[in-house]
Amino acid sequence: MSYTFQFGVIAQYQDVILSGIWLTIKLSVMSIILGCAAGIVLASLRSVRGGVVRFLVDAYVEIIRNTPFLIQLFIVYFGLPGLGLRVGADTAALIGMTINLAAYSTEIIRAGIEAVHKSQIEAGEALGFTRFQVYRHVIIIPALAKVYPALCSQFVLMMLASSICSAISTNELAASAAFIESQSYRSFEVYIVVTLIYLALALCLRAVLALVGLWLFGRRVARRTATAVAEEAA
Repeated sequence: MSYTFQFGVIAQYQDVILSGIWLTIKLSVMSIILGCAAGIVLASLRSVRGGVVRFLVDAYVEIIRNTPFLIQLFIVYFGLPGLGLRVGADTAALIGMTINLAAYSTEIIRAGIEAVHKSQIEAGEALGFTRFQVYRHVIIIPALAKVYPALCSQFVLMMLASSICSAISTNELAASAAFIESQSYRSFEVYIVVTLIYLALALCLRAVLALVGLWLFGRRVARRTATAVAEEAA
């Protein structure tokens, strides 16, 4: 059986592909920022509060982490209009991705916070740090530094999971591929190209996140090392 590849046909739809790539990047970046911020807040609440607050955060994390992302998207896109809250496909995709990522980020950051030894917190308090300074410099920044690789992996997974948003008519990369396939009937070529694009996006995202991590935490480690050397020299 012979098969002739015709990738030239795909080039005719480059505008559609570029549009899908741009929306995928936009949804991914926005959901990463919002989901990570929500994860920090929820993990912090869980670590300092008990009772009802902790129960609600735990319930949210368990429900989201143990239900399919597709169902969560359907609830946002098809369920909210029943409550009088009608949102567009792109907005629903962003809400669904943020809610999903926030739950995973909460659990990852919680592990980082719990890894901070109590003696470090006590040392910060002994030095006269305010509660906010202890939280910022002793708890949350070191916690984020510890779990940053795990967070990066989750961010990449969320970017790849954005392809599921095509199920609610979001015109991201996967939806663009489905449109091109329906017009060109070149399924093999379309999905080979899209696979390579997703691979490139994932590798680029990892590289960007690595640079962000170096910028956020690299200087902190360098300052800590310099301080330790200065103290030893003194």
